[in-house]
Amino acid sequence: MANSFGSLYVGASGLQSASHGLNTTANNLTNVNTEGYVREQVVYEDRNYRKIGTAAVSTQYAGLGVQVGTIVHNRDIFLDKAYRQENGRYSFYKASSEAVQEVITHLQETEGEAFKDAIKDFEEAFEEFAKEPSDTVKQNLVLQKASLFLARGQAVQQGFEDYQTIINSKIKEDLNRINEIGKGIVDYNKRIQAIEAAGVEKAMDLRDKRDLLLDELSGMVKISYSEDHTGVVHVEIEGVEFIDDVNFYKVGTLENKRTGFVTPYWPQLSKIVSEDDESLNTYYEMFDTTNVAADKNTDIGEIKALLLARGTGWSNYLGFYDEEGNPISTEDYEKGISNSIMMNSEAELDTLFHQLATTINDIYSPLTSVADVYSDIKYVEITNKDGIVEKVPASKIRILDEANASVGSDGELPPRELFVRVGTERFTQNTLIGYDGNGNAVPINAYFYNEEDISDTSKCYTIKSTFINEELIKQESYLPHLKYGVNKGAVDYDLGLKLSAIWNKQDFHLNPSDTTPCGYNGFYVKWIGEISNTGNVYKTTEQSLEGTKEEIEFSRQGVIGVSSDEELTIMIKYQSAYNAASRYINVVNEMIEHLLTSLGH
Repeated sequence: MANSFGSLYVGASGLQSASHGLNTTANNLTNVNTEGYVREQVVYEDRNYRKIGTAAVSTQYAGLGVQVGTIVHNRDIFLDKAYRQENGRYSFYKASSEAVQEVITHLQETEGEAFKDAIKDFEEAFEEFAKEPSDTVKQNLVLQKASLFLARGQAVQQGFEDYQTIINSKIKEDLNRINEIGKGIVDYNKRIQAIEAAGVEKAMDLRDKRDLLLDELSGMVKISYSEDHTGVVHVEIEGVEFIDDVNFYKVGTLENKRTGFVTPYWPQLSKIVSEDDESLNTYYEMFDTTNVAADKNTDIGEIKALLLARGTGWSNYLGFYDEEGNPISTEDYEKGISNSIMMNSEAELDTLFHQLATTINDIYSPLTSVADVYSDIKYVEITNKDGIVEKVPASKIRILDEANASVGSDGELPPRELFVRVGTERFTQNTLIGYDGNGNAVPINAYFYNEEDISDTSKCYTIKSTFINEELIKQESYLPHLKYGVNKGAVDYDLGLKLSAIWNKQDFHLNPSDTTPCGYNGFYVKWIGEISNTGNVYKTTEQSLEGTKEEIEFSRQGVIGVSSDEELTIMIKYQSAYNAASRYINVVNEMIEHLLTSLGH
């Protein structure tokens, strides 16, 4: 009789175990489309055995069936790490590829309205002007095409800057999301720790949500992480601790007041002396964007790619020069501005405009040095921008070359330049003191050229700080086309030929690393070629990494993913087991009832 009642325990354990299996399988099916959910599986073990007596040969035991040993939370930590690494690298090249595509889009290369059309139209206007410089129709054509060329360049430049602002907004969003993720992971750490402290239960749903946050974080930044024995996950970003045992270190943002561009930094590692004067503070930047390379495993994370693409600010042709106004070296270029597709494109575009504008202006309104006009003058006394009087070599002081100048229909000097800077006129008529080799003072009256000031872009020929001469727009015949010196008043056909010839010169360099000179039309071909090559590299790498990431994710889903077909098959198995256990109990029940009834008689 005792063994009969023991059999009821065995049947009951079968019912309970099958019921747990059904519940777990039902939970899997319910979450088949839940992002981040990890499949659960029931593992059974024997219940306790009891000794029922000692026989002559061996000891006899009676089992009490089975019970749920554990519910396995299927994850492969190696696949997780591999996925997160490739996800970060894929996100880096995806963001980089999108930035390059945006540059091409702004040039409207894909829509048949390429920027090269504006260059070509401008060239054709000068070819027509060279045929008859005194023809007002052809003078007006030059002004029209110059205006269109400048407007097209300014539109492209503005498009670049607008996209930089869009990138900056995306960086802000990502940084805010990182702080939200940090807060979320810390919260899950505390809740998981509290639930699992007794060693009885596993906080599986919370772990799934925490892992999902780690997946998201891996796409934004380069992370490393580890879980301690209490279930707490520690996270580092770019080698700096982000989440420890109990809290996370919030990412700070330093905003440039002029551009609005943000730079992420670690407040806990920075030294903040003044909230008002940022120059007194020492900021520990979150990312090192000066040493990004695949072989160094630093090409990881969307934010780093966005920071590189956006750059540190708006750029122009001065991006290829140092603080002293000297051209930067190829090495400095490749370590610096070339890494930002937006800043580099802005600088290359503005370099084209700067060289074209200054070349045209120097033909319409030619320059020479004081030393060339006054051979006996060695130095010129000037007052610099700091108000200090100093002597400058006469060879470095440029003035209007009156002997080779051309004038407009009014016959007045100085000749009007085509492109005008917003911050200064081309010349200032003045009388300065020069000194000959004996130190004697000699007054020099001339039109002194106002040199470009790299500290003030309004005094430089950049796309953003230049406009078409308004006097010429009002009266196109003021455009220089008549000789001023010898044969004064005659049409200057040589001037027209010089303007037409500049388009065929092969002396233009795209950037400091460009060793093959080209013409202005060749510039566009080389420029688009460079951008396209860069884009192809990024796009090819992106597609390759996307395939790798998807392959790892497929393998990972094979471990953690829920297959409805498989779960339904398992559910049928558990349902059959449940029915079998139920029938088993019915049989035992009938047997016991029969025994009791028989004993009663």
